[in-house]
Order: sequence, then structure tokens, then C-alpha cells
Amino acid sequence: MSTLTRFQLNGCDVQAHPDETLLDVARREGIEVPHLCWKDGLAAAGNCRACVVEVEGERVLAPSCCRLPSAGMKVDTASPRAVAAQKMVLELLQSDMPETAYTRHNEVDLWAGKLGVGKPRFAARAQPRQDNSHAAIAVNLDACIQCTRCLRACRDEQANDVIGLALRGDGARIVFDMDDALGASTCVACGECVQACPTGALAPARGAAMAVPDKQVASVCPYCGVGCQLTYNVRDNKILYVEGRDGPANHGRLCVKGRYGFDYAHHPQRLTRPLVRREGVAKSATAPMDPARVLEVFREASWEEALALAGGGLARIRDAHGPKSLAGFGSAKGSNEEAYLFQKLVRTGFGSNNVDHCTRLCHASSVAALLEGIGSGAVSNPVMDVLQAEVVIVIGANPTVNHPVAATWIKNAVKGGTKLVVCDPRRSELSRHAHRTLQFKADTDVALLNAMMHVIVAEGLADRDFIASRTSGYEALAENVAAYSPEAMAPLCGIDADTIREVARLYATSKASMILWGMGISQHVHGTDNARCLIALALLTGQIGRPGTGLHPLRGQNNVQGASDAGLIPMMFPDYQRVTEPGVRERFAQAWNVPVAALDDRPGLTVVEVMEAILAGGVKGMYIMGENPAMSDPDANHAREALAALDLLVVQDIFLTETAYLADVILPAGAFPEKTGTFTNTDRLVQLGRQAIDPPGEARQDLWIVQQIARRMGLDWDYGHVSEVFDEMRRLMPSMAGITWARLEREGAVVHPCPEEGHPGTPVVFTDDFPSEDGLARFVPADIIPADERPDADYPMVLITGRQLEHWHTGSMTRRATVLDAIEPDPVALVHPLDLAALGVAPGGVITLASRRGEVALYARADDSSPPGAVFVPFCYYEAAINKLTNAALDPFGKIPEFKYCAIRITPGGAVAPQGSFGGGQMLARLAEPVA
Repeated sequence: MSTLTRFQLNGCDVQAHPDETLLDVARREGIEVPHLCWKDGLAAAGNCRACVVEVEGERVLAPSCCRLPSAGMKVDTASPRAVAAQKMVLELLQSDMPETAYTRHNEVDLWAGKLGVGKPRFAARAQPRQDNSHAAIAVNLDACIQCTRCLRACRDEQANDVIGLALRGDGARIVFDMDDALGASTCVACGECVQACPTGALAPARGAAMAVPDKQVASVCPYCGVGCQLTYNVRDNKILYVEGRDGPANHGRLCVKGRYGFDYAHHPQRLTRPLVRREGVAKSATAPMDPARVLEVFREASWEEALALAGGGLARIRDAHGPKSLAGFGSAKGSNEEAYLFQKLVRTGFGSNNVDHCTRLCHASSVAALLEGIGSGAVSNPVMDVLQAEVVIVIGANPTVNHPVAATWIKNAVKGGTKLVVCDPRRSELSRHAHRTLQFKADTDVALLNAMMHVIVAEGLADRDFIASRTSGYEALAENVAAYSPEAMAPLCGIDADTIREVARLYATSKASMILWGMGISQHVHGTDNARCLIALALLTGQIGRPGTGLHPLRGQNNVQGASDAGLIPMMFPDYQRVTEPGVRERFAQAWNVPVAALDDRPGLTVVEVMEAILAGGVKGMYIMGENPAMSDPDANHAREALAALDLLVVQDIFLTETAYLADVILPAGAFPEKTGTFTNTDRLVQLGRQAIDPPGEARQDLWIVQQIARRMGLDWDYGHVSEVFDEMRRLMPSMAGITWARLEREGAVVHPCPEEGHPGTPVVFTDDFPSEDGLARFVPADIIPADERPDADYPMVLITGRQLEHWHTGSMTRRATVLDAIEPDPVALVHPLDLAALGVAPGGVITLASRRGEVALYARADDSSPPGAVFVPFCYYEAAINKLTNAALDPFGKIPEFKYCAIRITPGGAVAPQGSFGGGQMLARLAEPVA
């Protein structure tokens, strides 16, 4: 209590905490003071002077947003002098603003109305022209009051540094980069400036800020694993716009996908009725997909007919050929409840463990290494712990593209003094914030990491107390890394020995060091070994089990963590309980009311293994919910051939995806905003996503469809509400036992492990021991294993695949989102300028990439983020499906394909496939439409 400052505010005795300003105290006390440049979460600027107050004994009025109180101070927020100044500021600002507002929330008008400011008496300034060059954001600088909220949001929150304030005096104005039009700038369309702007000077394009919703629905973002909370603004069953909400992972921040990637749900290509393949129309793995001709391939059917063909057909295959003849792919974009019911259907209805989802293509090797090394496949610390770290290593990840809001916390940490080390074959945008960037040669992760561990062991930097009390296997690791000196590894990985030593010392001697990694680590035949090295690095130095330390594999899709937790993997029941353990099977058999013998005691097939089994005649029927393996699987032509060979393929989705085009029965599902459920983000945070709109036509929510299939396979399921599924799930999952549906409705989010009701949740795990049998973590040495396919004379270059900022996964959602497709409409390959020059191709020219498995033509973009000899291509473009080229070779432990490395050649020219009915003119025409 002694730290509180006592003073008088409007004649009343009040107290202020050390970091509270006069405006903070006034707001807390319910006293309204006009303010424009101030916004919660932004650093105070004090430049608008709308919030001035009178302090007794002082000659000039004080800006309350940046003035701290002192003991005994007497402050009057509504004295005649203060009010006159406040009204003058508002009148002057109003005189320079257009009479027609660009937003319903113009704060100048709001405060002017509250203070009774009438029509301005002053002449208006010369008005700047509108800038409508950006697909997402309209620039109306005639409404700009130069409060710099947009600048601070861009610079301090998102750390993108696009917006500035140029010139002086009455010539001062907001600029973008070097005074570019916004559409020509480096703006990433996160929309933070729009959310910060008080007047509509920066506003959503097409007048969306003037749209009046009839309801607001609190939910979460449907894209990456960060799990940003947002608000849907809805009218007449249509999402008008999206705003960021103050959730634990984002605190109001969003990225371009979260803010502008919502209108796919209203796209005219939504599936609205069940479809059945027409008799005599053969499946073709090579025929181009054309959604406009869908009714030439499929006919519309009733739900009863479609479900009878789907569920009844799967049951007939099971009964004729046995449980192993069926397989199911669930979705990491669906809810925990959908994932749980889907895997339960496969295990109890199909009778096997042939169930998997896209984690097999993302972090399967990371999870395999984590389970082996520390007994848990989950992250040890939340992303935001970077703010408590002294050193952060980001390796094999590009957060500014794949996890943009998480990247903002990393950039904020750097501004606060954290030293960032970026390790990657590609130089990302995050590198400009880094203390050191180690752009090592692709495929040499183990060489680099073992060299770092060599330094730590050889120089006595290991935490011997931690090693002795909490780990096993140290001697074998130390013996293994002895041969990996930085001098020996430098020629292999391309990083000089001194830099390796510096980074190793930095990581080991820091009070708190944290490692975050992505699919650049996991998507290799040695992905498990890469992750083993990162785990060993943390164990070797004791950098785990405390805030600001630990291991964090950044989860890709919005619910890949939750889907894995819920058992949507072939070797584990929910909560990573192994299918091979008799006691585990007995527990689930009792809970599911089936005989123990009905539950398969052997791990099922993984994603790629299923494709091989189809072509070998073992798997004859499949049920795919919300996955698109015809685009996402490696060697996509091979995967499509397998899918086409099935006796029965049932696909449940919201669009006619490349996979659905090969189906026998298509079941129209609900999109993310059309259903309620829980989703678990990369931090292990279980959050409630709420239904905002109804599904179109006869489309149905996924939980309903899965139950209908189950009934037609002989299962007596009748869940009345999604909360009933959640309750069953948490009773079988010790890590979530304490999370009730009522608590989620009340609190919105709870982090697991949460073992009992009332438990606060556990953001940081492994503080005292590890969840292994003996409580110890295990060192697992790794040696260099080369990529399965190396460049040679015929295929001299390396292909790296991944995601793009504006598009998501296989593009089925984001390429049907108007703004996102307008920003990035065409398939591109990122090629080093020197390689383009050698080919004689100008930026924007067409090139053809070919591997031993296929070829695609697409546009070349000059980009020096990749080194010469390496090409990066996003895998979201169906007209240039890059996974036709990738290698299906698997990591032997995680069974993950080697997406991040295969040999290719580039030739100039080629014909880029047409966009069909995606994107292009259709999307641009929709951009011209104002929001109703």
C-alpha cells in the first residue's frame, strides 16, 4: 500500500498505482476525459491534447494520458479552462475532417457530441486524395488527425515499420514506407492500423466500417495454431467484418488471414447438397478439376440416399474385407469434439486404428522425438514466454508468414532486449530483427546443432546439476558430439566456426533461453533427429521447465494440437495413450461400451502408408473429413492415383476440393463460423469457438454427419449437444479432466494440463519432472543422415515448399476469400535473382519446375530469401500443385514425408494452368462491391 500515490481528482481522494497516469485513474474512477491519441495497449504519445486537465498551481494544462500523479496533487478534469481547451481541440480537428464519416465509430464526433461542440467555425484544410490501392484497407487521409495511433500500432505492436509521420508543421502527414501508395508498400495487411484508427482515416475497404451488424459473436480464428480470439460482426446471416479480441494468445492482434479471410464461408462454390458420382463417370487422377462442371460428374442426392451409400457402403466393405480395409482421415481444422468422434468412429465402427490427419505432414517427427525424449508431445511453454527470455532461437520456421501474431511477440521481445537467433536455409523477414542469422545449407540441421552441443560440452557450459538430477543418457550424447566440432561442421553447414561457438555460448549461458521451431525442422527424413538435437540442446543446458525457457514446435493449423490430443492419430488413443497397452484398451472399451477385442491392438496406417496400401489392394474404402490429400500429400499424382483406385471414397467438406473431385459420395459440411466447439492452440490453450452463422442450403455440421455415418455402421450414437461430446472426451483425457464446458463458456479459454476442476491450468510444464516412466528426460544422440534425394546433373536445384502469408494450407478456403485472393492471386515460385538471370528469365516470367515425379509451370518472383540453387514454392495453388514434385520418402520414426528437400530442375517458359473458377476476375469483381 505504501507504493500508492494519494491525490485529489475532481475533489475526491483517490489512489494511483506507480504506473498509472491521470487518465488511467480517471477511467478507473468512471470519470470521462476526452482522448484521441491514447489507446489501451499503445505507448502514450500526448500529441492530440484532447485529454488536457487542470492541475492546481500549474501554469499550463497537463495531458492526462502521459502525466503521472504526485502525492497531494489536485486535479480537475472538468474545470472551465480544461473544458474550453478540450472543446477547442475537438473543434479544430472537426474543421479539417470531411462531413461524411468513413466509420460509425468516429471518436472525434463521439467526443464532440459529448462536449456539445457545434459546427466548426474554422476553414478546412486542403484535403488529400483517397488511396484505394490496397485490396483490404482504404486510406482516407482527409479524416486523419495525426494522432499516430496507426503508426504506433504498426511500429510497436506488429513491429512491421510500414507507417511513418513525414514532414513538419501543416505539411505533416502519414506516409507508407517511402511515401508509397499503401497498395505498393510493404504492408502485410494485418489491419492493426485500421483497428487503432479513431476516425476511419484507415478503414476496411468497401465501406465495411459503416456496416451495422445485428449481432456480434466471440470466437477464435480458423487458421494457424496461434489461436487468436476474434469477434464476428454479423448481419442477416452474413459476416460483415472481423475484429481482434483480447484473448490470451493475441490481446486484440490479428493477421491478414484472421482479419480478412472470412468471406469464404459465403462463396458461391459452397457445397449445399449431398452429391453422388454419376454412374459411368470414371474417376481420373489426371483430369483437371472444374467446379463449374460439377453436375456433369456428380448428381444431387437426398441426405438419406447419400448417407446410405456412404455409411452403408463403408459397412459392406468392412464386412466383406475386414476392418483393415477401411481408413479415415480427419481434420486439424475441425474442433476437438469432431476429431474425437471421428477417431472413435474409425476405432469402433471401422474396427481398426487406420486414422490420421495432417499432423503426419507437419509435426509428426517433432512429436515422436518429444514423446521419446521427455514423455510428452506438447509444447513446454507458451509463445508469449519469449517476452521473458534473454535468448530466443527460431529454427526451421518463418513465423512472420506462418504465425504472424506469434511473430509480433518475438519482435516485441527483441525491442525489450531479448537476443534473437534465426537459423534457417531461407532468410526470413524476422532476420532483420535478429542478433544473429545462421543461414545454413539446407539438410544440414544435425551438423549445425551437434556442433553447438560440442561447444557446450567441450567448454564446460552444460548444466551438470540439471543433467544429473533430471536426465539420462548424457554420456552417450557427449561421446557422440565429440566428433562434431564447429571447425569440422562449418564446411558442411555453411556457418563459420566462430559464429557457431558464439551462438552456442549465448544460448547456454543465458538465464532463460527458448527454442521455437517449425516444419523446416520436421519435414525431413531426418526430422526426428533434428528435433532430438533441439531437445538435447535444452536438456544439456537446463533451459526447460521455467518461464522464458523450453521447447515450442509451432503448430501449423488451428487445431492440430487438439486433434492430436483427441486421438486422431493411428498409434494413440486420446491423450497419447498407446493402442498397444492392454490397460488403455480396457479403459476405452468400457467407456465406449464395446468389447475389448473390438479395439485393434496394433497401430494403424499413417497418411502416406494408406496411399500405398490402397494401391496394394489392402485399403478399399475411405472416409475423409475436411482433409485434402490430393493437394497436401507428397508425390501428389501418386496420391491421386490411389484415391481414384478406391472402391468407395466418401468426402465431407465445404468445397469441391481436389480430393472431393475423386469421391463417390460428397457430404456438404459446415464451415468454421457455422458451428460451436473447442479448439486447442499451439500453447495448449483450449478455447471456445462459437457459431456465428448458419450453414447454407442443406449443408450440415460435421458432428451431425459423423453421427449419421456411425449409425449406418451399426453404432448407437445420440449426442444432443457438442458439450456432451466434450464431457465424454475430457473424462477419458487426464490432461483435460478439469476443464468443464461451463468453465469454457465463462472464461473462454483454459490451458492444459488441467487435471481437476478448479485447477488454474499449467502454462509451463516440466517444472519438477518429466512425464516419463522414471520422471527423467532422455538424451538421444543423432548423426548426419542425408536427404533421400540429392541434386545431380539432371536435377541440380533444391525445392523447398511451405505456406504463404495470405493463403492457407491447400488454399481451399483462402483462395475463396476475396481480399486474400486479390492480394496473392497467382501461383509463384520464389527464385534467387542470380538463378533467374542465369535462366534468362525476367521477374514475373513463366518457368517450369520438374522433378522425377512431375512438373508444374508458374510465375517466377525474384526473391533473395532463398540462397542460389534453392527455390521456394507455396503448396496452395491447385493450378500449380507443387506437391506433384515432392518426395514421399518418410522419416522412419515420425512417418513424415520429406517436403522440405527434393531435387528439381528449372527451365524457362511453359504454360500456367488457368485459374478456372477460382480467383481472377470473379474475385476482383467482388472487391468492387460495397459492403451492404
